[in-house]
Amino acid sequence: MVKAVVLGAAGGIGQPLALLLKANPLVTELGLFDIVNTPGVAADLSHIATPAKVEGFLPPDDGLLKALKGADVVVIPAGVPRKPGMTRDDLFKINAGIIKDLATGIAKAAPKALVLVISNPVNSTVPIVAEVFKKFGTFDPKRLFGVTTLDVVRSSTFVSEIIGDLALSKDVVVPVVGGHSGVTIVPLLSQSSHSLPSSVDGSAYDALVNRIQFGGDEVVKAKNGAGSATLSMAYAGAEFAGKVIRALNGEKGIIAPTYVNLSADAEGGAALTKELGQELAYFSSNVELGPGGITKINPLGKITEKEAELVKAAIPELVKNIETGVNFVAEAYKAAEEPRL
Repeated sequence: MVKAVVLGAAGGIGQPLALLLKANPLVTELGLFDIVNTPGVAADLSHIATPAKVEGFLPPDDGLLKALKGADVVVIPAGVPRKPGMTRDDLFKINAGIIKDLATGIAKAAPKALVLVISNPVNSTVPIVAEVFKKFGTFDPKRLFGVTTLDVVRSSTFVSEIIGDLALSKDVVVPVVGGHSGVTIVPLLSQSSHSLPSSVDGSAYDALVNRIQFGGDEVVKAKNGAGSATLSMAYAGAEFAGKVIRALNGEKGIIAPTYVNLSADAEGGAALTKELGQELAYFSSNVELGPGGITKINPLGKITEKEAELVKAAIPELVKNIETGVNFVAEAYKAAEEPRL
């Protein structure tokens, strides 16, 4: 019996993500929340012949808390999508308050749930969720994930295109580490399950890395103001959520890259920190999943000199992104606690 909840279920990512979770036979209950249209989305999905019972909630009458009651897994795609010309800072200013409020609801109604954050910018929104949970005394680093699966999906697709056989895309596995935006996205192509052609070196290699790092820009530009990477993100979110649910049900040996707090596994986090040469609170690496969330954080392993340079370039941006999220929550609570004259 698994209850999955989607917060932001009526949006461009939320609707297809909810559809894919409804189609997952391991989901027996699906709770949907958004500020508009959720009852209609729920009614539509409820006609699909799969086991999950679907309910949709709106903000009135504690709708958020009702949607979250009994949740095992909470997926958060809520927020405003990126538009042409919009920077990550712009996106953060819009979405940060939304994520803080949703995290507050989770802390109150589903403190033991496994929480999967999709809302961008993930490098900063995951720390927001963590800091809110700390305020409520419910923070468990093993249960909080930043969903970076889209970077892995893109890597698999682009590598299979270069190999010349898209049929391989489901089999190609490329670990992607670091974070989930721009230069923080580091594909470890040397560890790809399928070797790249020898012709992919120099500028061709750099072009592939750049396409993986900035694939979102490619979609935003192609949609010409009509949205961002919603369908591919919904697919990637459902892929990762499916792995989390399988692990929750006791399946062993499931490993996936995800952006996590390194205190979730003290030993693994320390080993990864040694590789990085600098302490970071959050980093995306291959993580082993279990019924309680994170069971092990794996190291980077053997990487090339070029990949080491990419990791080094990612770290300053990650530090900045993490501080942005932590500081937002600190300032928000400070403002709330200050007496008004």
